[in-house]
Amino acid sequence: MRSRSAKMSSVQPLVSTEELAEAMAGENPPVLVDVRWALTGPPGRLAYQAGHLPDAVFLDLDRDLAAPPGSGGRHPLPAAEDLQAVLRSAGISAGRRVVAYDAADGSVAARAWWLLRWAGHDQVSVLDGGFAAWTAEGREVTAVVPDPAPGDIVVRAGSLPVLDAAGAEELTERGVLLDARAPQRYRGEVEPVDARPGHVPGARNAPFAEHLDESGRWRSPAELAEHFAALGVTGTTPVGAYCGSGVTACSVLLALETAGLSAPDRPAALYAGSWSEWAGQPQRPAALGESPR
Repeated sequence: MRSRSAKMSSVQPLVSTEELAEAMAGENPPVLVDVRWALTGPPGRLAYQAGHLPDAVFLDLDRDLAAPPGSGGRHPLPAAEDLQAVLRSAGISAGRRVVAYDAADGSVAARAWWLLRWAGHDQVSVLDGGFAAWTAEGREVTAVVPDPAPGDIVVRAGSLPVLDAAGAEELTERGVLLDARAPQRYRGEVEPVDARPGHVPGARNAPFAEHLDESGRWRSPAELAEHFAALGVTGTTPVGAYCGSGVTACSVLLALETAGLSAPDRPAALYAGSWSEWAGQPQRPAALGESPR
């Protein structure tokens, strides 16, 4: 497996600020997608309007990258035709690279990365360090909102595996189901958003914050592989991930791919409804306490 420092032409899951700047100056620059968002805080669009990477298009997590909340959770997967319209309006076409970024850690940009992969578009990466890393290096930002020419992407929904609640439960018996939430939420000590505390019985806690090193950049493939090995994930392990609503779980899937633990013949799966769906089904049990090993 190539390292994350490989050239963008290899379309690695993560791209550095240096690689992105070089690609933006090339003859066929990537489409940039700004997906800044926070569970509690001002809307990401306000941050985008204040300044963003040149020619970046803003996509709203709640409106553009999810269907309306309901029995399927807080961020259900969008309908294929709705997602296709959103992606085309952002200027995304077949064969054209896309780079998604969020404020810093990639946990939200990973949702855009995963959705594009799920839609059959594999020319997509996440900016390592996000907007914070870009601006820390003094790189160019702008408040000018672009008007991209419509793209021609055709969404082929289902290009990556998705679990429902029954599938998530079954995976705990034959593989590893990873919970991307913070340890306190996993253990059921706090639950600020969803119907009840706890986690899917048998799921193992893999907080998305552990993907980063002390500098705020993503850990190396070898470090991530070691991290997941400690959770029982090997190259042959059936594995899936969930979180509160199917957003930050995508960063676990991104980390698994970066570590070489998810491949075309054995891709990791997303439990899209995640805890917001599971907790809303009273018949499903909720476990409390520490992660099983």
